[in-house]
Amino acid sequence: MRILLVFLSTAMLLAGCGSGGSETTRGEDSPKYVFRFVHEESPSSVQNSYVEEFKKKLEEKSNGEIAVDIYPVGQLGNAVTQFELVQMGAVDFAIVSPGNIGTFVPESQVLLLNFLFSDNMDVNRKVLNESPALYDLLSKKFEEKGVKPMSYWTEGFNDWTSNKQMQQPQDFEGVKFRTMPSPLIVSSYQAYGANPTPVPYEQVYSGLQLGMIDGETNPLFAIEQMKFYEVQSHLTLSRHSLYTTSTVVNKERYERLPSNVQNMIDETIEEMKGESFEIQKDYNQKALKAIKKNSSIKINELSERQRKTFKEKAQSVQKEYVERVGKDGKAILEQLKKDIQQAEKETESQK
Repeated sequence: MRILLVFLSTAMLLAGCGSGGSETTRGEDSPKYVFRFVHEESPSSVQNSYVEEFKKKLEEKSNGEIAVDIYPVGQLGNAVTQFELVQMGAVDFAIVSPGNIGTFVPESQVLLLNFLFSDNMDVNRKVLNESPALYDLLSKKFEEKGVKPMSYWTEGFNDWTSNKQMQQPQDFEGVKFRTMPSPLIVSSYQAYGANPTPVPYEQVYSGLQLGMIDGETNPLFAIEQMKFYEVQSHLTLSRHSLYTTSTVVNKERYERLPSNVQNMIDETIEEMKGESFEIQKDYNQKALKAIKKNSSIKINELSERQRKTFKEKAQSVQKEYVERVGKDGKAILEQLKKDIQQAEKETESQK
């Protein structure tokens, strides 16, 4: 019933916006195809910059045959609702993150595991662009839900802000640490001894300000945009995980498109694999500079020894991931570890 209501209300809104589906009859001079693209973030964000660039590239390729309508977070519902809209075909494209869709595609939570990816972004770029674990194994799980992943990418490393220094797992003991609602993320911080506290993103600042929570984790650009540094005393450059996300399309809608339109989409997706890393790099570098300039927050970077201590604690959550999702999840995790190791060797050999 809930899904039906979401579909009907969205259909009415899209009709009001003048968007009538992938193929439209807006008039002789109107685009032949109008794709609706939703994402989870604000208009001034990494995701919106990505979608704007995607729109620009695809529309230019089509010589006026394609238009892309963008709907940032809030316009068509939250991240969970957006995934449902893609499933139903009410929208065409979306950017979806595993922290929000673990109930739909449990195997996707492998991307949330702490200290799994490399702390070298060049390695991670290669993995997210090419990994068989992602594009062969994990993508099949999405497609079973009617959603086709086109690419996996990152918005940058997640780091920690807190009201005290975080250099070893013991520092997390008893800390009310804000997490997304994913069970795997909650378990990650329980493994450090924290008291994980799921809080909606838009309430994190007030939660920190009022002492309802003591710390949180996000990429630097989010920490700067949301001004979390104003209500926290410490920023730890932990690089404990990647904020991973994926560009997805309604599978049936994509497969019904003519081959020339599919080719234009595929080409644009490939171009955006490189663009996405440059976008996040630019946002996060500028954010760190702004945080240093506009606050007196104490900034600390984990050493290799400290990272190793946290990584040891995080191993138990990998086991929990396998227990939760079963043999297919185990195969994805094992293959992903191999892909990361291979990318590390190839990156090292290119130095």
